[in-house]
Amino acid sequence: MRTSFASFTPLVPGMFGMALVGSSVTVSHTLVDAPLFTPQAVRYAMATVILLVVAQFAGTRPVRPRGREWLWFAGIAVTGLLLFNVAVVRGVAHAEPAVVAVAVASVPVVLAAVGPALERRRPSRQILLAAPVVVTGAVLVEGTGRTDAVGVAWAALALACEAAFTLLAVPVLRRHSPWGVSVHAMWMAAVLLAVLGATCEGPTAVRELSGPEWAAIGYLALMVTAVAFVLWYSTVRAVGSGRAGLLTGIAPLAAAAVGGISGSGTPSPSVWLGITVLILGLVLGLRPQSVPAVEVARVDPPTSARTSSVAGRRRRPGS
Repeated sequence: MRTSFASFTPLVPGMFGMALVGSSVTVSHTLVDAPLFTPQAVRYAMATVILLVVAQFAGTRPVRPRGREWLWFAGIAVTGLLLFNVAVVRGVAHAEPAVVAVAVASVPVVLAAVGPALERRRPSRQILLAAPVVVTGAVLVEGTGRTDAVGVAWAALALACEAAFTLLAVPVLRRHSPWGVSVHAMWMAAVLLAVLGATCEGPTAVRELSGPEWAAIGYLALMVTAVAFVLWYSTVRAVGSGRAGLLTGIAPLAAAAVGGISGSGTPSPSVWLGITVLILGLVLGLRPQSVPAVEVARVDPPTSARTSSVAGRRRRPGS
C-alpha cells in the first residue's frame, strides 16, 4: 500500500497543474478581442516576477544557463509559449475550437513515444497502450469539428508546440529544477512577445486593455503560468515525460467540469462516455510499474555506486 501511494505522490503536482490549465478555458475567452502579443507579454512578465519573489522566500535561486542550455530554453519559449499561442489563435480562425483542442489532446502519444528517448530510457509498453486510450477519451470530451487545410496545419503546429513545451525541458530539468526552467522560459517568452507586441500592435496597446482583460491576465499569470508550470515540470522530472504526458488528459476533464459549473449546459452522453474512457486510460497508464533493478542500474547508476566502484579500482594493487 505504501509503495502504491509513494508512486502516486509525484503525479499530484502535474494533476493539479493540468486541472488549472483546463479550468482556464473560460478565463482565456475574455481575451478573444484583445491584441494577440501584448497581453501574453504582460502575462509572462508578471509570472516571471511572481516566481522570482516566491523563489526568494523559498530559498531557491535560478542558476544561469550555460552553453547549449540557452538553446533549450529558447526552444521552450519560442515553441511552447510563443508559437503555441499563435497557432491556437490563428487555428480557430480556420477551424472550430474542438479541432485544435483534439490536436493538443494528442500530446500523450507523442510524449509516450519521444520522451523516453530523450531521457535515455526504453518506452514503457504500459504507457504506449494507455496513451491512445487517453487521447480517445479526450477527443470524445472535446468533440470534433469542421476545418480546412489551413486549420489542420495550425492544429498540427499547436500539437508540436505543446509537445515541445515538455520535451525541450527534459535536458535542463535536472540542473535547473522546475523553478529555473519555468523562470528562464517565461522571461525569454516575455521579451520575444514584448518585441512582437511593440512592433505589430504598437507600444500603447497595453493601455487599451480593459479591466476584465487585466483580471484575466493576472489569473493566467499567477495560476496557469507561475503555479501550473512549476507543478507540471516537477512531475515531469519525477516520473518522466512519457508518464507525465498522460496527465494532459486531465485538462479537458477540468474544462468540461468548469463549463458545467459556469452554466454552459449539462454534458452530452458522448462527453460522459469520453470522461469514462479518459479515466480508464489514466488508470491503465498511471498504475504502479515495476522496473527491474538491473535496468535502473544500467540507465542511471547511483552516485554512491559509481564512487565506490572508482574507489575500489584505485585501491586495487597494480592499477
